[in-house]
Amino acid sequence: MDECTIRQRNNVKVFGSGERTLMFAHGFGCDQTMWRYVTDSLQRDHTIITFDYVGSGHSDLSAFSTHRYATLEGYATDITEILDALELDNVTLVGHSVSSVIGMIAAMKSPDRVNHLVMVCPSPYYLNDLPEYEGGFEREDLEELIDLMDKNYIGWANYLAPLVMGGGADTHMVEELSGSFCSTDPLVAKTFAKATFFSDHRSLLPNCQIPTLVLQSKIDSLASVKVGEYVSRKLPKGLLRILDTEGHCIHMTNHDEVEAEIRAFLSPKQAASDTPLS
Repeated sequence: MDECTIRQRNNVKVFGSGERTLMFAHGFGCDQTMWRYVTDSLQRDHTIITFDYVGSGHSDLSAFSTHRYATLEGYATDITEILDALELDNVTLVGHSVSSVIGMIAAMKSPDRVNHLVMVCPSPYYLNDLPEYEGGFEREDLEELIDLMDKNYIGWANYLAPLVMGGGADTHMVEELSGSFCSTDPLVAKTFAKATFFSDHRSLLPNCQIPTLVLQSKIDSLASVKVGEYVSRKLPKGLLRILDTEGHCIHMTNHDEVEAEIRAFLSPKQAASDTPLS
């Protein structure tokens, strides 16, 4: 598949200027535009890559396959194909929510192209596996949520959006997220939801040797502090920063803090250090 086809399929955008390249991967039910709160400033001194997964945003919906996108590996392949098509290297891959794991999968497949990872509110597994792991949900809870998508898709979107954004989010941000959910084809959304909420990628964490910043919201209904601590503890080169924030979309609600943490993580001083950010 040639570069032009990949760009069109995933609605790839390249903008900004700078020696360091940052690639941003959006979360479930979202699209690349939700990174604008962070990229508007970062583009001044970084080259920025944004895109939509097939089936999301303004991607080519005709390229969607329930077989390919039934697992997170399919979404990771979108990323690796973009990296290859654009011949990118030394990329910092920033992933929100499930894209933290998708980005990790892609980076492990393309270690020559990705040299840093940033995980914003990650979760490798949303289900509880007590006593070893507290993912936050029981299987029946998530099955009910998936079932609601079939029975009342608009109701599902209007229920989930404020839960994801958190109580302190501006109304227009909640409406933006709800609108993004509603604009996604229901089959695409359900396929992505199952791949997101029922996959278990905990075993990959110890094998990821890429320096990784884990940005964790202090109050997050989808991925708790315990999950963020677990992720950073299992990553050989993981650095954890717990921000005094509420909600799962801190790249929107608290974008200045997220940008500052990314800049600090990528600073020459931090790159030369083996110790976590203080």
